[in-house]
Formats: sequence, C-alpha cells, structure tokens
Amino acid sequence: MAVHHSLELTDDSCDDDRHLIRTGTVWTCAAHIITAVIGSGVLSLAWSTAQLGWIAGPVSMLCFAMVTYISAFLLSDCYRSPHPVTGSRNRSYMDAVRVFLGEKKTWICGLLQYMSLYGASIACTITTSISMRAIQKSDCYHREGHNAPCSYGDGIYMLFFGAVQIVLSQIPNIQEMAWLSILAATMSFSYSLIGFGLGIAQVIANGRIKGGTGGIRVASTAQKVWRVSQALGDIAFAYPYSMILLELEDTLKSPPPENQTMKKASMVSILVTTFFYLCCGCFGYAAFGNDTPGNLLTGFGFYEPYWLVDFANACIVVHLVGGYQK
Repeated sequence: MAVHHSLELTDDSCDDDRHLIRTGTVWTCAAHIITAVIGSGVLSLAWSTAQLGWIAGPVSMLCFAMVTYISAFLLSDCYRSPHPVTGSRNRSYMDAVRVFLGEKKTWICGLLQYMSLYGASIACTITTSISMRAIQKSDCYHREGHNAPCSYGDGIYMLFFGAVQIVLSQIPNIQEMAWLSILAATMSFSYSLIGFGLGIAQVIANGRIKGGTGGIRVASTAQKVWRVSQALGDIAFAYPYSMILLELEDTLKSPPPENQTMKKASMVSILVTTFFYLCCGCFGYAAFGNDTPGNLLTGFGFYEPYWLVDFANACIVVHLVGGYQK
C-alpha cells in the first residue's frame, strides 16, 4: 500500500537521482505503514487471544511487535548499498535481495513474494465479500430477530469486488494518490475503534471480565495445538510489512538519511499498531470469553446497534477496495 511521494522535476531541483525529488517524512511514512498493517485482521485478534489466554495472548503480540521492529530496523539499512547512507538505492525488496544475496536467491524470494501477494489478494476479495454479506445479515437480524435463519451467499460480492478493481485499475497513477491512503487509513482506524468501543461496552454490560489464563479449553490436545498454531499465525500475519518497506523508504526525503527516518517511522507505526491490536484483542476476549467469534464484526459477536455494525463493515469494504490498488 505504498504511496510514492515523488515528482518528476528538472535537474536543478532534484536529489542524487537527478530525476526525482522525494518529499516523504516520518509522519507520511508512518501513516502508510499503519494503513498497510492495520487491516481487517485486527478484528480476528480477539479469537487469537481467546485461544492463547490472558498471558500468552498479549505476550505473543508484544513479541511479534519486537520481531517486526527488529526486522524493519535491519531492512531499513538495505535501502542503500554498499553504504547505508551514501550507497546506491535499492528501490524495492527484490532489488535489495538481488544486491545482497545474488541472482539465484532473487528468483526464490521473488516466487515467495508473489505467492504472498497472491494470498493477500485472495484474502482481500474474501474479506470484502464477507463484510458486504455481514451488512445484509445484520439488517436481517435487526428485522427478524437474532435467531432468524439469515443466510446469504457471497459469490456475487466477490464478482462485484473484481469488477470494481478492474475499473479502478484503469485510473492512471492511482497508487500515487495521497487521498486514497488517507481514506484507507481513516477507514481502518474507524472500524478498529468501533470494534474496540463495542468490546468495552460489552464488558461494562457484562459487569465482569471473561476468559482465563489458559484460553479456551477444547476436547483434545491435538485440537488445542492446532488452534494455538492458528492463533500465532494470525498474529504473525497481522504485523509484517517487509514487502513494502523499501518502496516506502524510497519516498523519503534526505537529509536526514532515509534509514534513520524509516526507523523512526517504524517505531511510531508499530507502537500505534500494537496499541490497537492489544485493545481489540484483549477487550474482545474480555467481552465474550469462550464464545469469542472469529471476527468481532462479521462473526456477530455484536448485533446492536446494527447501524454501527453496518457502518464498521462498510469501512472495511472501502478500506480493502482502496487498499487492493495500493
């Protein structure tokens, strides 16, 4: 979801590239990282916390936050080579792999990167369709009661999402439109805050904090191991942004050196991201305990106010429609 803050100018006003000037700062970079990292997956972290329990759940999020920052710290120095301040630019992750690891490993890393992008595209399509279906189901539950057989397919929504992306892809330089990132960031903050707020409201309504230190108990050890592995995978998937880090760093102005700015932006964005993850994950588990749904908004942990649930799901749709193009 990187937005390139760079403009083609004359040689008199350019940086060392002699054809581009970069205007990115700590705050624009942090905003783009937050937009990329805080996705609808934040709403599934309550389920992950429920599988791990009150100790392992928050600790796991903090550990993955530390690992993400360390990897971002190291990768930031790969933007220029051989010297991290005065060397030649590596404008993408694959450029850095080619320089530091050689051509053979570039093919391997490239395959893995495109597989990851392919998986992320599928996830965007499915999540968007589920959120659109959740709006329809929410209205049905409001009209006919929470036990009503409100069942809808999502195939038509996937086709609609694909059609919209085909149209948007025809807009020239849509990935460079700053307003699109601002809109996506606003949407991600909106549904995250709604999920957080509804979790707090439910805890207050319950009058107690649900859950336990060992997480949800299941029938067998094998099932518990599988669920814990899923939970750790969800948390691990929610954090990294290595695929776009160097492309974001390529938007930063200098001085100060790009790697220093990138490290500061990474620190800010990871702190903000971890705050939202802990809030949504912990308050969601505290609200529902062993009944924590897979997704706080589409799994119908909350039915009312239905209009707020609808709005939050609409924010997810807008975020993913724009984010897919970034």
